[in-house]
Amino acid sequence: MADRDFHGDSQGNAAFSVERIPAARDMMIENEDRRGGGSGGGGGGGDGDSDDKLQSVEMIFKGKVQPSWREQLTVRAFVVSFVLGVLFTFIVMKLNLTTGIIPSLNVSAGLLGFFLVKTWTKFVEKSGMLKQPFTRQENTVIQTCVVAASGIAFSGGFGSYLFGMSSIIAKDSTESNAAQNIKDPSLSWIIGFLFTVSFLGLFSVLPLRKIMIIDYKLTYPSGTATAHLINSFHTPQGAKLARKQVRALGKFFSFSFLWGFFQWFFTAADGCGFSSFPTFGLKAYDNKFYFDFSATYVGVGMICPYLINISVLVGGILSWGIMWPLIKNRKGDWYSADLSESNLHGLQGYKVFVSIAMILGDGIYNFVKVLGRTIQGFIQQYNMKEIIPVSDRQSPEKSSTSYDDEVRTKLFVKDGIPLWISISGYVAIAAISIGIIPQIFHQMKWYYVLVIYIVAPALAFCNAYGCGLTDWSLASTYGKLAIFAIGAWAGEAHGGVLAGLAACGVMMNIVSTASDLMQDFKTGYMTLASPRSMFVSQIIGTAMGCVISPCVFWLFYKAFDHIGSPDSAYPAPYALVYRNISILGVEGFGSLPQHCLTLCYIFFFGAIAINLVRDTIGKKWAKYIPLPMAMAIPFYLGSYFAIDMCVGSLILFIWGKLNKAKADAFAPAVASGLICGDGIWTLPSSILALLGVQPPICMKFLSRGANARVDTFLSS
Repeated sequence: MADRDFHGDSQGNAAFSVERIPAARDMMIENEDRRGGGSGGGGGGGDGDSDDKLQSVEMIFKGKVQPSWREQLTVRAFVVSFVLGVLFTFIVMKLNLTTGIIPSLNVSAGLLGFFLVKTWTKFVEKSGMLKQPFTRQENTVIQTCVVAASGIAFSGGFGSYLFGMSSIIAKDSTESNAAQNIKDPSLSWIIGFLFTVSFLGLFSVLPLRKIMIIDYKLTYPSGTATAHLINSFHTPQGAKLARKQVRALGKFFSFSFLWGFFQWFFTAADGCGFSSFPTFGLKAYDNKFYFDFSATYVGVGMICPYLINISVLVGGILSWGIMWPLIKNRKGDWYSADLSESNLHGLQGYKVFVSIAMILGDGIYNFVKVLGRTIQGFIQQYNMKEIIPVSDRQSPEKSSTSYDDEVRTKLFVKDGIPLWISISGYVAIAAISIGIIPQIFHQMKWYYVLVIYIVAPALAFCNAYGCGLTDWSLASTYGKLAIFAIGAWAGEAHGGVLAGLAACGVMMNIVSTASDLMQDFKTGYMTLASPRSMFVSQIIGTAMGCVISPCVFWLFYKAFDHIGSPDSAYPAPYALVYRNISILGVEGFGSLPQHCLTLCYIFFFGAIAINLVRDTIGKKWAKYIPLPMAMAIPFYLGSYFAIDMCVGSLILFIWGKLNKAKADAFAPAVASGLICGDGIWTLPSSILALLGVQPPICMKFLSRGANARVDTFLSS
């Protein structure tokens, strides 16, 4: 799934998306990718030598019947995809609305998809009614559909640009909160908007799939890793390990769910419960340093690389441990003493805009870096090929290929998708959305949308190509560029803040789905799943997500009080960040607190400098230098989730020292169980909240003096 946003922003080894962490970050899969002999690529001629044959993945599956593309699209696959889509949408939505850190859930989706359909087929087989066995191609269809459905929870902007339009977030930003710059959430317009913008990216790069996958042999690490995972499930040894992994996932799912249920009893009011336990003392708690007993973020910490977790902790120490206390001491000098801490002209302004400066500095650096590598790689490939083959044209002569590549390429080319479908689909959907989007957002003129759709295919190609080279999707960075461009074009007087946020949504959905589709094509290529079944599965999954994600968000929105507030359980930090980026694009820097702009410049160029150092000193030393994007996350939120994540890293580290093989095999399943159990607990807890059922106990932690005053008050 993942985008170069810790789906804040998603990238490769150096990255994570606060918007999403690629699956290739998972060490178990990465190791399988290194060991597996079936990725094709190097090996000798079509006949190959004996060693190549022994390592060939497709030789293992030789003789098995290859289902047609229609047979890969089964009813049971889409029923399972829908169930898992709802499950993972709850998880992604919770992560969106808490910290914005979303790890790759590809392992969980593949594992649970395999388990559920395998259970289904065993049951039906016993009744003598099994008509079609479960294949790796059907497993790939499920994986694609689930990731597409739950991906809308991220690209739909429920924790970023879309929620940033609301009056709740506008109230916290204090600037540009006139009615023309506000649009509160409603199921009808959200679903309509998502259906309008979520499919264009699928058609924008469809004609270029042959270049990306076959001619240029782009790696797409997440797609490759997922393919190795699925292929391994359908071998005897892999199926046995998968069953053990599912049992481990189930155990920790149950533990995490029951732990969430237990904690609920002690949360009768704000600041109550285990999540408010002052682990390191009350002073540290006031500065957001505490362990909040979140199974979700312990699991996230087990999945994320050590460097990301340490980077987040370093950012929390730098901001909440040093900077904010020092700036708070300048109250009355740098900013008015009459302002509350949540006012953007006061301390809150430093927290928000310094973090934005780091995010933009990191994003721009990596945008230029990946774009440069994309152009360089494209020129090299173009010079070697001399022509650019598209969907239905013949490829140039190839050098000798491995047996795996011969088999995979033959199927990939045979089940092609006509070029006219791509062009007509893009033009038709673009024409419809140019008419509909201005009706949803009156500030978005039709010609704004037209300009986006003219430049979007080129940017979608750049993003998909760069993702194939580096596993970094820069969807959120392209979205932020759209905020600045369209917001400044519209101007403050004509609702530029809202227009910029809407433009961000249009752009992010196009470039995000384009790179996701190419990842899925790579997975399908390596599992012999037809491109047609991949494309249909992606469309059906996207359609599911356009309904599931708004409904899940609406449940959160209605069930939990103060959602979007900085002090609530669901602060939606990136909603405020995106709105303030849009305000900056429209109004400029004039409204920032004193010295805030200077600090922004320091951290903006500091983020660029850190990345530059990381890229010049080599991998050996770069792994000890923190990532600016990860450091920026706790600047606004605090360090409590960083401590959870570091606990997850510590568990993984100790486990690896005690038994590395077992840790590599089962850590992703354990982590996924912790994330899924705690995530799915939000469904019953939100239903209880809607029914007015409140927890019976408030467990609070007070200082000795405060406790004495409470006792005195109660006794009187």
